[in-house]
Amino acid sequence: MAGIMILGEAGELVEIVAPHYSVKTVASAEEALNAVSGGAVEAVVVSMTKDNVGLIPVLSQTPSGRIPVLVITDGNLEHERHALEMGANDFISKPYHEKLVLNRLKNALNGTDNAWDKAFGEAQGLEIQKLQRAMDMDPLTGLLNRSSFYKQGAELLKNTDKPYFVVYFDISCFKVLNDLFNMETGDLVLSTAGYYFPSVVGDTGLAARFEADHFVLLIEKDKLDIERILYDLDNHIETLGINHTIRFFAGIYEVTDKTVHIDRMCDGAHIALNKIKGSYGVRYAYYDESLREIMVREQTLVRDMEIALVENQFKIYMQAIYDTSKRRIVSAEALVRWEHPTLNYIPPNQFVPLFEKNGFIVRLDRYVWEEVCKFLRAEWDTFGEVIPVSVNVSRLNFYNRDLLDYLLSLVQKYELEPSMIRLEITETAYMDEPEKIISMIKEFRAHGFAVMMDDFGSGHSSLSMLKNLPVDVLKLDMSFTREAGSSKRVYAILKFIMDLSKALTMDVIVEGVETKDQLDVIASLGCHKIQGYYFGRPMPKDDFMRTLEEQFEREKAVR
Repeated sequence: MAGIMILGEAGELVEIVAPHYSVKTVASAEEALNAVSGGAVEAVVVSMTKDNVGLIPVLSQTPSGRIPVLVITDGNLEHERHALEMGANDFISKPYHEKLVLNRLKNALNGTDNAWDKAFGEAQGLEIQKLQRAMDMDPLTGLLNRSSFYKQGAELLKNTDKPYFVVYFDISCFKVLNDLFNMETGDLVLSTAGYYFPSVVGDTGLAARFEADHFVLLIEKDKLDIERILYDLDNHIETLGINHTIRFFAGIYEVTDKTVHIDRMCDGAHIALNKIKGSYGVRYAYYDESLREIMVREQTLVRDMEIALVENQFKIYMQAIYDTSKRRIVSAEALVRWEHPTLNYIPPNQFVPLFEKNGFIVRLDRYVWEEVCKFLRAEWDTFGEVIPVSVNVSRLNFYNRDLLDYLLSLVQKYELEPSMIRLEITETAYMDEPEKIISMIKEFRAHGFAVMMDDFGSGHSSLSMLKNLPVDVLKLDMSFTREAGSSKRVYAILKFIMDLSKALTMDVIVEGVETKDQLDVIASLGCHKIQGYYFGRPMPKDDFMRTLEEQFEREKAVR
């Protein structure tokens, strides 16, 4: 049984190691040196202290030759870099995970010819020098971040004639993993991938973590064995002992034209990845000509978006929200459509996600808000009353400190009341920045704006969200509407949400009602506010103004 000496650490670590190895614990440098000199120690584990790290060169030398030294990491990349420079072979991370600890010890004792040692060996060279600059690093994994990957990737491709691939990875159901376990478990998975990827690309490639569970490699063509990479990832993740299936998926873009900006290459790999997302039988896909058409179209939209805003190619449409108990339109949602001079009608699902990615959505939102304010002013002047209009507030807007000030300036400019504008946010925005969103919603409501949670139930809605979010209105996702009449479970969930919203004094609007049968089911639940094709499709704002005029005239005639 191999002998393991542990310096400066006991308790849980000893309990993990002792059943498999002969363990000797020591508390001082003198005891450690005596134990190593005795010749019965085959590997050393030391806690991350300045004194212990300084002992690494001595502790790794025994009468029978060099032995591996593993350091218990404190998560400080600078400390880890120093430990590597002093001769450490590997790290053991806290909190301890039994399979991972035993796997690291096994690899260390089996010698240096394995992927982990290669990764750390390379880290001792050029990569670790790059990663030590905090602005270039992802703090969790130690890989390059997005901006430094773009910069170094462009430079690498400019100075080589070798063929390369860009490979974009993400993990299946990563948010579910965090929900089922905890953030520490998710971080352990990401860190494990972060240790592995540098060994794949070697000295001639780059590895980065862009955000969340998204990793990107720039790798020489002859080094890419995607099936082997996915197989190794599976094996490394399985050593963590997590009772949940975790699988990486990949999209691959071949670099054939180095004049294409590297972020577009990454987009191409991401497009290929999205092609197979949710398909568990296929783990990777290559970017091809059919996907190139999507990329070219996106480039066209990005090229034309500025002029489209100046030329008012973005048109405001209104979709009525109808109250069946009052038998009238009580509010509306403002939607945006793009009437392109050569591409004709462009549906929102083609340009909104693109604008959310490149940040243009912030300017488009503000354009829509001002057009809605003009509409409300005209409505008030014409009829002497106002049907409130809701507008979408995209997630990126919450990063602008002047968001509330800008909305208030519009209300003041057009002499409106804040209650005439309702702000729709998505649960995705809440999931990304819960504390920020809650704080902003409170400020909106304090200044008189009503706040609506859009597409509730489309993602990871939970009771804690309802507990924490001080919204005025829930808009139920249309997927509920489609299944409410055919699924007893969906009906029961809807009934629960309706009852709960009443107890929380939240209003409810059901989206996507298209048929009389759907309307009857929703009405049986006690919900009267409906948005959907059954009562009206989105229409240009001028047509909607005429619809309101007809409603006001009918109501005036009855009085």
